[in-house]
Amino acid sequence: MKLPIFVPNSVFIMAKKNKLQKFDDMAGYANVYQYTFEQLQETGFPLKGKWHKEYFHNDNPIVIELGCGKGEYTVGLGKRYPDKNFIGFDIKGARMWTGATQALEDGMTNVAFVRTHIELLTYFFAPGEVSEIWITFADPQMKKVNKRLTCTMFMKRYQQVMGGNGIVNLKTDSNFLFTYTEAMVQVNNLNILAATRNLYNDNDFASAEVIEALRNIRTAYENQWLARGLDIKYLSFQLSDKQDWVEPEIEIELDSYRSYGRDKRSALESHV
Repeated sequence: MKLPIFVPNSVFIMAKKNKLQKFDDMAGYANVYQYTFEQLQETGFPLKGKWHKEYFHNDNPIVIELGCGKGEYTVGLGKRYPDKNFIGFDIKGARMWTGATQALEDGMTNVAFVRTHIELLTYFFAPGEVSEIWITFADPQMKKVNKRLTCTMFMKRYQQVMGGNGIVNLKTDSNFLFTYTEAMVQVNNLNILAATRNLYNDNDFASAEVIEALRNIRTAYENQWLARGLDIKYLSFQLSDKQDWVEPEIEIELDSYRSYGRDKRSALESHV
């Protein structure tokens, strides 16, 4: 029989203090923006349509990472591609603190973070202001189609901020999410730019430069999946101007595992 694990109250108190300190830090970070739905409705977002001029001070392409977590990918891409601008989106401020802090300490001027719900994406960008989107190790939302970050509802929102030529990149451990997304792309006749179900053992799905970048920028979740022997999948595709989006009719086997520390594959809380 397993004995219950005793965790002293002091551990929880310290964790809470650390979390609150991170929130305090983020409130003063010049590279972090935190907006609630109510604030966006009342005043809007001041940088919408002005990211190039008033924040990045250049005309380089804007790339966003959805569900950026600790910001490893946002910061990693920013370092690898200094001729592009990167913005990480997530609602978990304590996690985002890691990437935001690193970007400030490294003096990165092409990286920013937005703490908000991903569903509110269109409040932050003017049409066509974004050129590319990264979705890295998102919750596959196996029970709720409209919560999946690659469902057609989100594709319409991505169209609003990117137009018809924007690129979407999905990097995931989930066979469920990859299979669903691949089917969604195919049924909507979108252009697939690169695809692999085994990133670390496939050398032919993209250029050597792209493959090297994909393998050397990793999130905490990716390291967890690799340590557990799971294959990492990657899919890159281009949007179109289509308006009649179609959800794929496909039965997909559910993923049989969970990440450490997560009780279940949770749904993205809706504030819309």
